[in-house]
Amino acid sequence: MFDLAAPAWLAALPVALVPFIAWARPHTIRFPGLDRASALGPAVQLRAATTLLPALLEAAAIALVIVAMARPQKVEHETVRDSEGLDILLAIDTSGSMRSPDMGRGLSPLSRLDAAKTVMQRFVAARTDDRLGLLVFGEEAYVQVPPTLDATVLVDFIGDLEIGMAGPNATAVGDAVAVGVKRLKDLDAPSKLLILVTDGKSNAGTVQPIDAAKAAKALGVKVYTIGVGTSMNDDRGLDALARTTGGRYYPAPTLADLAAVYADIDKNEKTTAKVHEYVHRDELYADWLWPALLSFGAAVFLQQTLIRRLP
Repeated sequence: MFDLAAPAWLAALPVALVPFIAWARPHTIRFPGLDRASALGPAVQLRAATTLLPALLEAAAIALVIVAMARPQKVEHETVRDSEGLDILLAIDTSGSMRSPDMGRGLSPLSRLDAAKTVMQRFVAARTDDRLGLLVFGEEAYVQVPPTLDATVLVDFIGDLEIGMAGPNATAVGDAVAVGVKRLKDLDAPSKLLILVTDGKSNAGTVQPIDAAKAAKALGVKVYTIGVGTSMNDDRGLDALARTTGGRYYPAPTLADLAAVYADIDKNEKTTAKVHEYVHRDELYADWLWPALLSFGAAVFLQQTLIRRLP
């Protein structure tokens, strides 16, 4: 970006007309009875045609000096964002019941897993300052993607989720929370969240959900639980799990409800950020002074040699 630090100097630009005024005053010698252009030959004709050149060079020099006095600058704006992002682990149930196509409307069936994948991908894309990871659970639970700032990678992994990849026949909610808490506890973010999506009660694993919730609370991990589908049968257990950690349980029987849930979590769990704007200015007046000096020097040279005018 180009700017002027002292633009008032531009008001002096009419001063650049002074050399033309000086050039216009009568200095030429008249030779009676002679037509000067025809009698003095081609060289004189050429010299007459170029007598305006010194005035042009002087005017250019004055204009360039005035612009230099206005202090032209190259201005660059730099925005630095200091943010204290959150560490968020997205836990998703991939057991067989997540295949149920009850999240769509009318003739557009949508499975619980596909609905969860779609909304999770949007959520990840919007949380640019946070580290997010992915945990998959069914009969067992494991971290598929550790918390990362690379949203593109995480979105791709979410898109590849399939039914049964962590065991198709049961749901280990307690183990999922325990594994997620273990992964988050050593991270240094000011807030740590586990957002767990399932469609049923815990019926597998070695850790009871309430015990995992107590461990989460002790280690500073807040758990949000989301029950998807129209036949949820463990609302009370998921609600108790979330409340124990300071989180919240959300029922989400439709895709629209699920999208609203993630929007609410996004609104309530904001990243703390400070924005600093720096302005860098490079002075460019020298770029105008050097051409001014050359123009003035050329004008003086021409006036004293090739296009010298007689008084």
